[in-house]
Amino acid sequence: MESLWKLVYLLEPAPIALILTAIAVSFASAFRALNYGKEMERNRDWSEASITLDRSQALMIPVVSSCSLLMMFYLFSSVSQILTVFTAVASASSLYFCLFPYIAQIKSRFGLADPFVSRCCSKPFTRIQGLLTLLCIGTVIAWLLSGHWILNNLLGISLCIAFVSHVRLPNIKVCAMLLGCLFVYDIFWVFYSERFFGANVMVSVATQQSSNPVHIVANRLSLPGLQLITKKLELPVKIVFPRNLLGGVVPGYAAVDFMMLGLGDMAIPSMLLALVLCFDHRKSKDSGSIMDIPPPKEDISSPKGFYIWYALAGYSVGLVTALAAGILTHSPQPALLYLVPSTLGPIIVISWMRKELAELWEGSPSNINEKTRFTEV
Repeated sequence: MESLWKLVYLLEPAPIALILTAIAVSFASAFRALNYGKEMERNRDWSEASITLDRSQALMIPVVSSCSLLMMFYLFSSVSQILTVFTAVASASSLYFCLFPYIAQIKSRFGLADPFVSRCCSKPFTRIQGLLTLLCIGTVIAWLLSGHWILNNLLGISLCIAFVSHVRLPNIKVCAMLLGCLFVYDIFWVFYSERFFGANVMVSVATQQSSNPVHIVANRLSLPGLQLITKKLELPVKIVFPRNLLGGVVPGYAAVDFMMLGLGDMAIPSMLLALVLCFDHRKSKDSGSIMDIPPPKEDISSPKGFYIWYALAGYSVGLVTALAAGILTHSPQPALLYLVPSTLGPIIVISWMRKELAELWEGSPSNINEKTRFTEV
């Protein structure tokens, strides 16, 4: 009974911030994926259409992810600078992808002039797009110089939203295969990898810091202000919050420690959320309504879409359970151990009760000419 009192520390600022951020990112990722699909359909621009995973790709993802994890475990110091550069480029691109719809909305609402500057990759490049590009590059440079955890989280969130928008699941069948394989993957690498490799591979990779190429270049060139450039970087493959956020500290941890959640623990469940949200949208569209806003309470049990809310609630429960297990056991936990049953389970049960499981299980033919290729998670 005494150990249960430890759960009170879930009310500390850091756990609350982590939980709310993860839920908000998952929700935003699903809606951005829906809106991105509608943009592609409306503009009939298939050059950047989403990638749809098939069964063989879903089964291969955990295998390739395991190989990548081992490579990072054994060769991280050798490839860390390359990873930093690659991550910086991907982060800038993802941040642009996330911010552009809001900039376009502001431009349309206020009627801002946006003359063409040039053409880039056979597409027009406007002044506002150029300014937004500079903003995104500047944000990445600020992260490279400071390594601040807020900038790390901003870039990590952008990567998550962009990934979920571009990599899709066609139906619950493929989704169940992917989540089931990653469920086993997460459990093995967190709980059992130490027996085979002498260390917890997942935790070791997640907590390693990468060499900062900017610091190395500045050091070799003897540039002034070198002491202001961080030597090591937390790569934005996770969101982190200091345990002493607003002064709160969980007993047993140092004040400089961070609570963290991997991007995969947000992105993978978000793919399920995006799938059911698209299903909700299609059902609402067929019913003559638009799923652009949350349905009112009286419609929650109607034939119109509502699976997104059950999936989001399940994600919230699973995330809180994972954090609670980590506090009670004082050890790292595979988040997908809790997130997969809490998100996929309710969707399958409720859709079966509503006699829509067959439709969700097989999916529907997409009217978007999506590219299908191998994708690594």
